[in-house]
Amino acid sequence: MSIQRREFLATIGGGALAGLAGCSAVTGGQQAQPGVAGETLTLTTTTSTYDTGLLDALNAPFEDMYGVTVDSVAQGTGAALETARAGDSDVVMVHARSLEDEFMQGGYGINRRDLMFNDFVIVGPEGDPAGIEDMSSAAEAFATIAEAEAPFVSRGDNSGTHTKELVVWDEAGVEPGGAWYQETGQGMGAVLNIAHEQGAYTLSDRGTYLSQRSEIDVGILVQGPIGGGPELLANPYGIIAVNPAVHPDVNYDLAMAYIGYVTSPQGQDVIEGYRANGEQLFFPRALSEDPDFQQYVPEGWSSDAGDS
Repeated sequence: MSIQRREFLATIGGGALAGLAGCSAVTGGQQAQPGVAGETLTLTTTTSTYDTGLLDALNAPFEDMYGVTVDSVAQGTGAALETARAGDSDVVMVHARSLEDEFMQGGYGINRRDLMFNDFVIVGPEGDPAGIEDMSSAAEAFATIAEAEAPFVSRGDNSGTHTKELVVWDEAGVEPGGAWYQETGQGMGAVLNIAHEQGAYTLSDRGTYLSQRSEIDVGILVQGPIGGGPELLANPYGIIAVNPAVHPDVNYDLAMAYIGYVTSPQGQDVIEGYRANGEQLFFPRALSEDPDFQQYVPEGWSSDAGDS
């Protein structure tokens, strides 16, 4: 690990950097893989994978199998990609395809894979003062909230959720602002708590909402596609290795081992089986009888884009 990487990890501290349980070289009856035991993989990821507890369940078998430690840095998607762009991460797990494509097209990422999905939902206070419940259009719901000037809490942090929120506002033909619209710069869990405290609306990924539902007094008013709502609120996650040709110090071998694990039947089964409050939060997407080979490259990327 480079000095730059060590300094970066040291500055994270506290709850943002989750060093998941370390393992010995031989654990659970499995021999750790040669050449990697004792190493550390730095994963930058979204707050939703961390806040829901999925990473604890997903990373533990990998750590046991390889005798390594996964340091998971929970940030918004934009920040997670910026960390990786600077070479301070080995692999990124994020959920904003447009930002992922920029990262790939810039040459910073390699070997992107579809990983899993859930969806976004529009949540709000009991009584629904703007009257958006059960609307079939997310854009119409946002436009109605803006017209009513009902309180709305935004991540405002260039995360995957914030990126999706801006797409919905654009579809609604609304440029949000004013006293009713609050940008927080905080993660999804914190934003849901603020919405709860202020009786406000917000856009949330379904997983984080379900994991906190028992602690907050806001409900789903407009469903995403999992609940029969608009496809606009789909929320796919991808995983990308940082390109060692750009950052030679990254642990590319371990990053690819991790990508292989989380997209394998074993890793996909962990995602499929993970529950919070009895609810499935994420749905595996890496395995398919009809695979989408374009998942490896940015959307719209042409095989002859570099030929001239």
